[in-house]
Formats: sequence, structure tokens, C-alpha cells
Amino acid sequence: MSAVDAIAGAAAPSLDAMLSAQTVWRAGRAPMAAAGGEPTGHAALDALLPQGGWPRSALTELLLPADGVGELSLLLPTLARMTRAGGIVAVVAPPYLPYAPAWQAAGVDLRRLEVIDADARGAPWAFEQCLRSAACAAVLGWPPHADARMLRRLQVAADSGDCLGFAFRDRKHAANPSPAALRLEYAGGAWHVRKCRGGNVPARTFAGTAVEEPAASGIDPGIAPAVAPRTAPAIALVGAASAASFPPHTGKAEKLAAEAAPTRIAPAKISAIAALR
Repeated sequence: MSAVDAIAGAAAPSLDAMLSAQTVWRAGRAPMAAAGGEPTGHAALDALLPQGGWPRSALTELLLPADGVGELSLLLPTLARMTRAGGIVAVVAPPYLPYAPAWQAAGVDLRRLEVIDADARGAPWAFEQCLRSAACAAVLGWPPHADARMLRRLQVAADSGDCLGFAFRDRKHAANPSPAALRLEYAGGAWHVRKCRGGNVPARTFAGTAVEEPAASGIDPGIAPAVAPRTAPAIALVGAASAASFPPHTGKAEKLAAEAAPTRIAPAKISAIAALR
């Protein structure tokens, strides 16, 4: 045997090692449950997912028929737990302005929430850089025109940065292949697992907050408490806002929430996030 063959043989992982790592699927056998996922905060959903929660260091796709089917409500328990533990959550170019009082009511520490302002061209770059920075516990993004190459970059960035990535996309992309570790589609009033790393796709669904599919122009209760349309005043995004910035009807609780509101930063400053580690 040549030296090259010997080196190649030594570097090749054994079949048992690959099966243990769940990188090879054994047909005809139910996969063993693998712990180590990030709990979703929904026991029924954790029971469906092979890793018992969101896959760590990976990209998760949420495929939606329209905005506002409860997608943020699905994530808020995880985001709240992460921020309370000191982790940073980055929200990249959201289609609606995050509404600080609702995020705070859900348990999110607004001091650990960063909202990234970016245009359609800069948003994918900002999304990738936040994932790769190793400074964020989770990153949320809305890439409207992500192709397979871009999704692969986002998946690799999440792996490199040891970060949870969540990509909100139109469900018309459900038929296209994706490198994401987990894909959930909202259809028929429930979340369907379309792809999951480390196990077979479950036949059962997760009802979640049971929000009916809205019209394209509607905002359902699952998203309306957590966001405001971009046409609304961006009060909740200005840190340490003064009382004069609020409408006359705003109460004390809303003022306090906005004073601790997430910071909105420009894409050019994203590299500074790494300094927060």
C-alpha cells in the first residue's frame, strides 16, 4: 500500500462514526433521538424535532404563506431565554419595525437586541456577517431572493459562528432544495417539518399559536404585538427616547419599554458586533 493510500485510509472516518454523527441515513431503521438542540420553548415542537429543539450552529428556514402567521411567536421563547442569559439577538432588515413593549412582555432583554438597518442589497451581507461573527446567539433575517448559493453561505456562516440562524421566506420556495438544517412550513393552520437534520421528517404537525393564514395585506395577532409597520413612527427603535418623542396617549410602561429599546445600527458597523464577545 502506498503512502498516499495509507494517509487516505487513516483520514477516512469509520461507518460507525458517521452513523453516530447522523451524517449517514440508514434506510429501514428509525434514527436514534439526538439530544443537543436548542429548546424551542414549545414542548410539542421539541418532541417532533430529532434534536429536541432548534439545530445549533445551523440555519432554520421558516416558509410562510404571508407575514404574520405566528412566526415571531414561535421564536420568542427561545429569544427571550437567550437574551436573559446574556446572548445577543440580531434582527436584520425586518419588514416591520419591532415593537419594543411586546418583545419585552415576552421576556426579551431589549438591551441584548440589535436591529440592523439594511437595504435589499446589503441585507444578505449583513445577515451573513452577523451569523459568522460568533458574537450573536441568534440572527433573524428575511432574504427575499436567496438562491441555493446564498443559503449555503448562510448555513456555513451559522456553523462557523456557532449561532442559530432563522430565515423567513415565502413558502413558494418549499419545493426547492435547501442546505438549511431545518425547514418548517406554515400551511393549513399548522407548522409542518419539511426537512430536519438527524432524523426522518415527522408526519405530525405543530399547531403553534393556531393563527389563520391572513391575506397578504393583513397582520395577524401573532406578529402585530411584536412589530409595527415601517410606516409607523420608529419610536421603539430609538434608545433612551425622550418623553417628547411619544404620542400623548402613551403610558408609563410604554415609555420605559422604549427607553430600553433595541439599538438600530447600520450595516457598516456590523463588524463591531464581534467586539461585544
